[in-house]
Amino acid sequence: MDALLVVDMQVGLLNGQPKHDLRGVIERINRLAARVREQSGTVIFLQHCGCKGDDFEPETPGWALLPELDREPSDVVVQKTLNDPFAGTDLQARLTEIAPDRVFITGWATDFCVDGTVRSAVANHHNVVVVIDCHTLNDRPTSTPPASFVTTTGFGAI
Repeated sequence: MDALLVVDMQVGLLNGQPKHDLRGVIERINRLAARVREQSGTVIFLQHCGCKGDDFEPETPGWALLPELDREPSDVVVQKTLNDPFAGTDLQARLTEIAPDRVFITGWATDFCVDGTVRSAVANHHNVVVVIDCHTLNDRPTSTPPASFVTTTGFGAI
C-alpha cells in the first residue's frame, strides 16, 4: 500500500505569478489519488498555515484546498507552518501507522515545500517517489521547469 502526499495545493497559490501547468498538475494528482485509494492507500493533503495577512492565513479563502482536487472522507489533512511538514506535526506518526511501501510526493512549490517534503521524508527513511509531472512552481523567466528540477537533483520519478 502507498501514501500520497499532496503539498500546499491551496487557493492562495493562485495569487501572484501563474503556476507551471497547474490545470494538468491538478488532473494528474486527481488520477494518482484515485489509483492510490483503489489500492487501499492513503491520500494526505498537507495544508500550509500562514501568518496573519498571508495568502495562506488559516480560515481565509486562500487557506482552503483547491476545489478542483478530488477529496474523499477517508483522506487525511495535516496542517503545517513550515516548509518541512514533518516538523511540528503528526505526519511522521501517521505515516508510521500507515506503514506505506512508497510515499508519493506531489504539489506546490517544487523548489520550496515539495523539496522540503522530499528531503524530510527521505531523512525519515521513507521510500520516496517524486511524481515528475505532479508538482508545480511559479512560472518565472529564469526558472527551471519542475521536471528539470527533479531530474537535476536526482530525485526519483515514475
